[in-house]
Amino acid sequence: MTKIWLSEIEFSDKNKVLIEENDIVVIVGPNNAGKSATLKETAKMLHRKSNKGEVVLNIVINKKGSKEELISYISGFSQKNFQGNPLPFYQGYKFNIYQGNAENYWNKIEDGISDLSNIFVNTLSTEQRLSAATPPKSIKITTDAPQHPIHFLQKNDKLELKFSEYFKQAFGTDLIVHRNAGNEVPLYIGEKPTPKDGEDRISEGYLRELEKLDLLHLQGDGMRSFVGVLLNAFISNHSILFIDEPEAFLHPPQARLLGKMLAKDLPSERQLFLATHSEDFLKGLLDSNVKNLKIIRIQRNNLINEVSVLNSEDINEIWSDSLLRHSNILGGLFHSKVVICESDSDCRFFSAILSSQYDALGAISPDVLFIHCGGKHRVPTVIKALKKLNVPMSIVTDFDVLNNINPIKTIYENLGGNWAEVEKDWKLVKSEIERKRPEFLTIDLKEEIKGVFDSTTDRIFPKNKISEIHRALKKASPWTEAKQVGKAYIPSGNPTQAFERIQIKFKGIGFYILEVGELECFDKTIGNHGPKWVNKVLEKDLKTDIELESARKFVNEII
Repeated sequence: MTKIWLSEIEFSDKNKVLIEENDIVVIVGPNNAGKSATLKETAKMLHRKSNKGEVVLNIVINKKGSKEELISYISGFSQKNFQGNPLPFYQGYKFNIYQGNAENYWNKIEDGISDLSNIFVNTLSTEQRLSAATPPKSIKITTDAPQHPIHFLQKNDKLELKFSEYFKQAFGTDLIVHRNAGNEVPLYIGEKPTPKDGEDRISEGYLRELEKLDLLHLQGDGMRSFVGVLLNAFISNHSILFIDEPEAFLHPPQARLLGKMLAKDLPSERQLFLATHSEDFLKGLLDSNVKNLKIIRIQRNNLINEVSVLNSEDINEIWSDSLLRHSNILGGLFHSKVVICESDSDCRFFSAILSSQYDALGAISPDVLFIHCGGKHRVPTVIKALKKLNVPMSIVTDFDVLNNINPIKTIYENLGGNWAEVEKDWKLVKSEIERKRPEFLTIDLKEEIKGVFDSTTDRIFPKNKISEIHRALKKASPWTEAKQVGKAYIPSGNPTQAFERIQIKFKGIGFYILEVGELECFDKTIGNHGPKWVNKVLEKDLKTDIELESARKFVNEII
């Protein structure tokens, strides 16, 4: 096949990203990082290499086919018109080019493809994707070249059926081409009519039933945009397609489905560049489990756009983890910073404290996403995933993370720390805390457990009673009390000094241990634990309540 593709993009940080000819390249990052600019500047540079950009410094253009093969390829989906010239003009979907010019551009492809960009490149704007549902003028199917995406469906029954299947998955209804509507070709949505005996798709009786359905171009932006993106991605002859925010106008389920369809069913001879703000759309791409997906994250540092890349091998490794697949962790790719916590309660509390402070100032909160990972033992997995895409992050754990070498060592090392530098101090703190093991009389434990048994008459022993017994046994551990007291539980002198040295090292790379012990210790005037505690504390005036002053200082520190 005659085609054009990009094999390399150089960004303003001098990073050169290599791209395969059939890659699906997804640009992610926080607002104003340069995602949309990457698409626009790359497309302009494809047209003419002298169109230098601020985010994209250079591109490498490749081609396949001779100039004779080029003309043969173009003639397959266009009409000839000599207009009194020795060589013909070729007219087709979005292009009208003279053969001599096409051959000349093809021979100097390294300087940019000029007017060949109308044949090989499509930059799909919001307006284009919505207008793709607008009925075009009818063409003569056997001889006329397509001039609109709907013409491809009009000419090909199999494509129409395929697109109807896509549309039904997204919106639960059929998509049907009206092939005998006079001088235009509209699309209808609804339950596809069944031709009666002796009828076909152009019979009057069938068409009357079809025209009772709703017209696609009179529907909402979501339906029209969905169809516009798919039509341009699957049907046209372009070998490079740029789409900014393909998820625009779509609800999360449709955005995820669109991502999966684009990745899984895109024609293999096409190169696709996408800029997205949608975690759902990105998850759809990942759901497809394809080998040609590449994620580029952009983050602006003053005038430099810094990029980091995940290739398909990295993506598959990350996406195979059930935690990442079913959480909001990927949302971190679209923010300037991520704070990783142990639980959802931690996230809700810290996020609310942060927002309250900026609300009080009448200012916008920093672009920070709080995410949880279901316990401290899953933190290293999240760090590994986000670090590959250079996402700035802080980690917050309860005080009892000091109890075991894992995961504290892995967290520290994954953040870039050298465990040997803190191991001696950590051992000292741990051993001194454990020397304070509280005395626990046997008779007291027996009485407490007996009380648990006496409080239930259920035939099956309730789970909450099992938890009560576990809590009773935990009282024999100094770490239970240490988690409720925090830093104050550490003996004074050398152990406290060792802890201070650990904290300096940890905070230096974004690892924060709650010195108060655990979340609920920020305000001990409120009872309960976890979500119940958070629900109650959020009823307070978070920006002025004196009990929450230490929480406000801590959130400012981690941000």
